[in-house]
Parts: sequence; C-alpha cells; structure tokens
Amino acid sequence: MRNWLLPEYIEDILPAEAHRIELMRREIIDLLFVHGYQQVVPPLLEYIESLLSGSGSDMDLRIFKVIDQLSGRLMGLRADMTPQAARIDAHLLNCDGITRLCYASSILHTIPFGITQTREPLQIGAELYGHSGLESDLEIQQLMLQCLSVAGIDQIHLDLGHVGVFRGLIKRGGVSTELETELFAVLQAKDIPSLKELSSKLRKPTREALLLLPELYGDKKVLRVAEKHLPDYPEVSRALDELTVIERDLKVSVEKIAFDLSDLRGYHYHTGIVFAAYTSGSANAVALGGRYDEIGKAFGRARPATGFSMDLRALSRLNKPQQYPKGIRAPFDVNNQELQAQIAALRKSGQIVVVDLPGNTKGLDDYDRELVFSKGKWIIKEI
Repeated sequence: MRNWLLPEYIEDILPAEAHRIELMRREIIDLLFVHGYQQVVPPLLEYIESLLSGSGSDMDLRIFKVIDQLSGRLMGLRADMTPQAARIDAHLLNCDGITRLCYASSILHTIPFGITQTREPLQIGAELYGHSGLESDLEIQQLMLQCLSVAGIDQIHLDLGHVGVFRGLIKRGGVSTELETELFAVLQAKDIPSLKELSSKLRKPTREALLLLPELYGDKKVLRVAEKHLPDYPEVSRALDELTVIERDLKVSVEKIAFDLSDLRGYHYHTGIVFAAYTSGSANAVALGGRYDEIGKAFGRARPATGFSMDLRALSRLNKPQQYPKGIRAPFDVNNQELQAQIAALRKSGQIVVVDLPGNTKGLDDYDRELVFSKGKWIIKEI
C-alpha cells in the first residue's frame, strides 16, 4: 500500500476549495455574530458518555472511540457538536436566560452519513437555549435560510416534520418501549408490510393512525388530512398547529415547503419540529435541524433548545468552482523601507502580496500583477 493514500471518504481540501470554504465560514460566522450568536470551540475529544448524552443510540455507531492513556476511560472523537454546545450551555455558561451559541469545526464519522459525503464534515451551526416557544424555532429556521443564502444557496425546498405526532400516538396508544423502537425503525424505512404486522395488535385508532403516517407527505394539504384522520390527541393537535404557523411564516422565504409526518430523524434526540433544507444538485439535505428540549437533562440541567447545522464542504461544492485568487509579485529587498511600507499597506487592504525570493523561476502563474519602481515610486503593474 502506498503510504500517501488516505482512508475511504477522507480527503484533503486543496487551496482553491479551502479558500472558498474559509470565505463562506467567515461570512456565516459574521452573520451569526450580528444576530447575537456567540462562538464556542469545543474539544475534538471527550469522554464518550458526554458525547452520547441525550442522543440515545443514534450517535453511538458514528463515533470513533479511543482509550484515554491518562485515565483509562473510553473517549470519543465528536461526530456532532450539538451535544457539546448543550454541555457548554448547561455547565460552563450556566445562564438562566436565553443563550445563543454557534460553532464551526471538523467532526468525524465512522461511516459516511449520506450519499457521496465525507467522513470528516466541516460542521457549522447555531443553537438557541432557554426558550420553548415557537418563536425560537422560527428564529432558528429563518437564520438557517439566511446562512444558506450567504453560502450561495437560494432555491430551497424545505421539509418539515414533528416528532410530537408519533410521540403522541405512542403515548396515548399504550405502546410498549420495545414495540415503540420497532415501530420507529420501520417508519424510518417506510417499510409498510412490517408496519402493518407490528401494529396489528394495537387498538384500532392507534393502528390506523400509524399506518397513515407514511402517506402524510406533501404540501400543506397534508396537515388538513392529518387533522381530519389522526386521533384528536392534544400532542398531535399541538404539533399540527405548530407546523401550520411555521409554514405560514416561512413560505415567502423558500421555493417550496413540504411536510413529512413520518420523518423521525433523530427521534431519540429531537422533541418537536424537525426540518431539512434541500436544493438542486444535492442528493442530501444541505442543512438539518430541530428542537431538542430533553438533551439538557443528561447534563443535570434541562433547558429547551433548538438549532441547525450544515456541512461547509458540501455547500462549497454546490457553488461554481473558482480559481485561487492571484496575487501581486514584489521584489526581494528587505532593506528598502519604502517598498516594505507599500507591501504592508497592500496586505492590510486585503491584497495578496508575495515576495519573489531570489533565484525563483517557478510559480509565476500565481501572479497577475507586480510591484515595480517607476518614476520615483512603487506602482502596481499588470503582468
């Protein structure tokens, strides 16, 4: 095996793409900053219990695990920064009011999360803690759409779901924990024959409602069908009402909104509205998020929470490829104070200025201008 080969679904990011990603990261972080979201940088490694807190088994298989040589305890390489942000909110910031946090860094997955995706996404996201109302869900969703716009993604298809529908049916139907797990799995797979078999011994209202869920996908007419045919449980009614409000307030900001009441993505993690943004050219969602009020309990401090995250690598590849920006070539003369002052001024203004080291004849295509001394002053000349 050649020593320079990388593992499957792990890759380097070369200069042109790295530059594009970094510009996008800065613009999104700046946007989050002016909305009051404070940036945090969690560690790459944590004890496994902390990384899995609140996320059930959903995250366990996606985390690389190692043994800490100092303590002998099992540690994990983070696969998602949301639990880390929740831990920071609960234990380090310890604020009773609303807290807004954001982050941007690499995460690692043992297997790719979606088609053609890397095992090392560059995750960027925002989380809002301390508010349980629909207003905070709306703030997060509108902020996600603005971040996508900054990233050059404007034509958005937004999928909305609500785990409260399934939770309400399970709770009122007296479904056992074991059967709930099985029903969750077949609904995620939209395995209708298995769903019929598993629900066959349940009470008729619960059985019929569960069998209807996979069909409840489409535009806002889905909500009217759900209101008419699903049991009139408080949890179900509240979930449908919340989806109606979100659709009303977001429809002018997206190309299309669809509902999927059998979408249980992150069911052990989310507690309310879940959402996924799609755009042309990507088989996978370009942003994911939802409400996860229960995660704080695992850290000893329950806090309502909602948030979203995106992969900067995936977003960058939806934009047209761009060349790395060309710079200004400057001569090597460390003793020329006027030249050094001109170079410093150009760099301060954001220009790329590269000093041409003595004897260098390579890489001249990296420049499209040069700094030359003419008529008693240093000027920029097109090459």
